[in-house]
Amino acid sequence: MTLAILFWIAVWQVLSAFLDNSLLVASPLAVLKRIIQLAGTMQFWVSIAVSLGRILEGYAIGAAAGVLFGVLGTKFFPVHLLLSPLMAVIKSAPVTSFIILALVWIKSYELSAFIAFLMVFPMVYSSTVEGIRSADPALLEVAKVYGFSTRKTVKLVYVPALRPFLRSSLSTAVGFAWKAGITGEIFALPKLAIGTMLYNAKIFLETLDVFCWTLVIIGLSLMIEGVVKKLVRSI
Repeated sequence: MTLAILFWIAVWQVLSAFLDNSLLVASPLAVLKRIIQLAGTMQFWVSIAVSLGRILEGYAIGAAAGVLFGVLGTKFFPVHLLLSPLMAVIKSAPVTSFIILALVWIKSYELSAFIAFLMVFPMVYSSTVEGIRSADPALLEVAKVYGFSTRKTVKLVYVPALRPFLRSSLSTAVGFAWKAGITGEIFALPKLAIGTMLYNAKIFLETLDVFCWTLVIIGLSLMIEGVVKKLVRSI
């Protein structure tokens, strides 16, 4: 993995040297120096904290709602029937469509959390429904024969069946939530946020800063996904 990363950094350096135009492609060393400079400013850390807070808020609410409505949708068919068209619309429509519509309904600083919620909710909902439905019928019959309580049946039959589905969806959804949330910020342009910094860099033709913020977004995405995966495994 390390060698592969070094290879692409070398390709990046060669391309930068070949073009010899920092407005098109900034060099890796220049980007690293600029990131260090940005890291010395309060605006850099506040923007990161704001984006992380809002997007993770949307992720958490979406995950909780997905599990809750997934359970309700499995237990009560009318709930699943009513939610199915909504899930299909959310999964099929472009993220930008929701962003543009949401800008009419909600405040700009709330948009990234809302978009993150929209990305996470259908994924977790679907995996919850599939996980519960995958419970072994033979084990359910045994639970019924031995008179297990609802709590014991859930703990010994449904939770083990649901666990791998939730692990997968929660781990995958955080990446989608992060990228969609940043995209929402680029459209909404809240006062301080990573998406706003990236947009401003593009508008003022600060290619170096575009590269810097892009690397920050990628780095944070990898970090968040790693942390969430560990938390999901431990839970």
